[in-house]
Amino acid sequence: MVEFNQSAISRREFLCGAAALSGVALLPASVAWPSDAKFQLSNDAQAAIAKSQLIYITPIKSDGGESACHGEVWFYADGEDLLVVTKRELWRSQAVKRGLDRARIWVGDFGVWKRSKGAFREGPTFLAQVAHISTDADAVARTLKAMAVKYADEGWSTYGPLFKEGLADGSRVLLRYRPAAA
Repeated sequence: MVEFNQSAISRREFLCGAAALSGVALLPASVAWPSDAKFQLSNDAQAAIAKSQLIYITPIKSDGGESACHGEVWFYADGEDLLVVTKRELWRSQAVKRGLDRARIWVGDFGVWKRSKGAFREGPTFLAQVAHISTDADAVARTLKAMAVKYADEGWSTYGPLFKEGLADGSRVLLRYRPAAA
């Protein structure tokens, strides 16, 4: 989930209102999954990634179960990896720091996960290895550039500067998720 000031309108409220007023079609993400990937995603997952604005993520605990932490987030498909910008102190980055290097990802837009009544679980899903918290300047630049296009009609003018400044000052991190075999 994109973080926001709780006194302001939520990202979801903003998006729903903007979509209702604009009638503008959202741009699909361009995804080129390499044929030599260690784990090949299903056709459904690949197609969903190409058109979806959101993915839903939960860390996999050390006992193999899903964490109670879930969230819908904006993402960028960078080759076979999915990149996510998140605040450093939130559970996505804290899970990686605690050694929880696997996650379950669902693809699609089912609204805020808490209000979706588990609908996101019906979307294409796969396990992912959290490759790392990326500090690669080229990956950061590619991610911000791609997200600026992908989320232009979804509040990027508000969240883009927050992502850019947060990545620059270290208050946000870029997480790289890579599809993994079960």
